[in-house]
Amino acid sequence: MKGTIRPVSDLRNNFADISKVVHETGQPVFLTKNGYGDMVVMSMEAYENMEFESEVYHKLKEAEREAELTNQRFSSKEVLVAIRQAIRVPVHG
Repeated sequence: MKGTIRPVSDLRNNFADISKVVHETGQPVFLTKNGYGDMVVMSMEAYENMEFESEVYHKLKEAEREAELTNQRFSSKEVLVAIRQAIRVPVHG
């Protein structure tokens, strides 16, 4: 993950600048205290995107584990029919 590194004191002294950076770049700002990593500041949009990607990753890993336990496979047509039935969309052809 890219981003900039700044001392934690910049959060107090240069909040507007840090806010501008995280919103314009979409990248986090890593804050250090006494030379060590202390906090990460990011925009709400970047955080929500990170959470979504994490959720998708975990769902895919779960599906891979499940696939290892069975030899049952479904065609794309079978999957689409099942999805349409689940959300009650008429199936044609």
